[in-house]
Amino acid sequence: MKPIARRFLHAWCAALALATLALTASPARSAVVTDERGVAVDLPRPPMRIVSVLPSLTESVCTLGACDRLVGVDRYSNWPASVRALPQVGGGIDPNVEAIVALKPDLVLVSNSSRVTDRLVALGLPVLVLEPKNHADVRRVLDVLGRALGVDDAQAVWRAIDASVTSAAQSLPPSVARTRVYFEVNNGPYAAGESSFIGETLARLGVKNIVPAALGPFPKLNPEFVVRADPDLIMVGERSGQGLEQRPGWSRIRAVREGRVCRFGADQSDVLVRPGPRMGEAAQLMARCLQEKAG
Repeated sequence: MKPIARRFLHAWCAALALATLALTASPARSAVVTDERGVAVDLPRPPMRIVSVLPSLTESVCTLGACDRLVGVDRYSNWPASVRALPQVGGGIDPNVEAIVALKPDLVLVSNSSRVTDRLVALGLPVLVLEPKNHADVRRVLDVLGRALGVDDAQAVWRAIDASVTSAAQSLPPSVARTRVYFEVNNGPYAAGESSFIGETLARLGVKNIVPAALGPFPKLNPEFVVRADPDLIMVGERSGQGLEQRPGWSRIRAVREGRVCRFGADQSDVLVRPGPRMGEAAQLMARCLQEKAG
């Protein structure tokens, strides 16, 4: 790892550690929290047996100091390492209801796109529907989860994220400004547009996203769109980016011609595509890419 990357990572880890240490739980506290359905969920006491079926929510619970309360997760939740030993209940969209019930949770965290919410509610389980899609959502979800978990000052985590993104932006040389970037999240190709949380981070880093907000947060693009846009730099996961140079017409793209393509490993891609407490680390990864390829 290069010295500048090591400094970024150490700074992010230190900020997040301080934020986590600032959190305190109040075991006897009751709460009524409103989720994204507009439903007020009554929690007479902080939940102690939580099932999370969205990786970003799993990571948020752990960063809020409640990892030991998780009793089950979806198959994609893999950070921190301790959650890999937990029972898995399937995918986030259509998890195994019977497996969830068998874990006897006193709170289930699901996304908007989950197909089992109504079934879980009908079975009498407390369900919180939360799905952060942008920076403001992440801040709000941390607040909702903090109140649900009985944690004081959950916003300390957001402040650490925000400070780390700012630090990443300040580390970049002026020559990086307005670099035109294409960020591919999947080889559909699906891209991160300006209105996505990834797009918001890129904007804070001072670069230009070639995918306008009008196309939506994560649009599926005609590959020719990217060729015509001719980005200066491409960010892509290693798996998605296999054979990228061989795509029809892509050899003409400036970023491809000049070798300005950042390929992220699987662990790094997880950091980059999850809207949660590791967004500061994601900003540092993007900043390192920009320094190496666009500076």
